[in-house]
Amino acid sequence: MIKGLLFGLTLLLGDMLQAAQPQPVELIRSTADYVLEQVRSRKAELEKDSSGIYDLVQQKVLPHFDFRIMSRGALGKHWRKASEEQKTKLAKEFQELLVRTYATTLLNYSDQEIEYLPFRGKPDDKRVTVSTRVHNGGAPPVPINYRLYRQSNGEWKIYDVVVDGVSLVSNYRGSFAREVKKGGIDGLISSLQAHNRKLRGA
Repeated sequence: MIKGLLFGLTLLLGDMLQAAQPQPVELIRSTADYVLEQVRSRKAELEKDSSGIYDLVQQKVLPHFDFRIMSRGALGKHWRKASEEQKTKLAKEFQELLVRTYATTLLNYSDQEIEYLPFRGKPDDKRVTVSTRVHNGGAPPVPINYRLYRQSNGEWKIYDVVVDGVSLVSNYRGSFAREVKKGGIDGLISSLQAHNRKLRGA
């Protein structure tokens, strides 16, 4: 299930193609088109040197996600008990975990078709969901819903991705709670740091 959730996230990675802030559906479509074209055109290069994938994610995906809100959702009730320093560290490690985990998933892309469903939000909504379906050959389409909120400056940020009914943020809540129960919030942060070091090969 984790792989499915992470694949859903990969459809968002990419750069803004317009100077003006796009509406939610345009944001999802333009970022997906950009990143998947990058993967198609640079696949051999990226497979040979995975640092290119990490660079793409670091440079292009981070501005579109609110990892602090995602961390708050994943930590659940324990968030209010965390100090500001712990919250900052947790968001940083959770961000790296997601980036490093799904960056290489991009290389598995093989021309899946993305269908954008009619948008049901209103112009003045501050929180919206953009619904898509990913078609992969003869298999049933996978529904992927992107949850976004609008900041005071009009910019839209993604704070969760729901793949086939499973929220990425909620999916981590159970494992985070178990780590907190074992070693507190500092124990969770240490566990994430160790896992990220492993992913970096350090």
